[in-house]
Amino acid sequence: MARRANERIPIEASSGNVFADLGLPDAAELDTKVRLAVMINRLVAAQRLNHVTAAARLKVSQPKISALKNYRFDGLSVERLLNFLLALGQDVEIYVKPRKDRRAGTVSVTFG
Repeated sequence: MARRANERIPIEASSGNVFADLGLPDAAELDTKVRLAVMINRLVAAQRLNHVTAAARLKVSQPKISALKNYRFDGLSVERLLNFLLALGQDVEIYVKPRKDRRAGTVSVTFG
């Protein structure tokens, strides 16, 4: 049934992590993987690497490169994605700091 033009659609504020908003397990890890993959895909494009060259540089199969480009992470850990960034000539810095409150810590990915 179609909505009327004057009928309001409920809007819910995001937590900042779409995976958590959807109630998916391992939401923080999925969010981290997506952010890392975005950077990897940008670097592969910026360096004009085709699938063959990218696969050789990252020491993975060409199907893994296709999966990564399509944000499918089967068999790809956060650690492996970090190693891909190293192979693409990036420095990776991990910064740990105490929380200001008693809630569980969070993981964030930033690019400089």
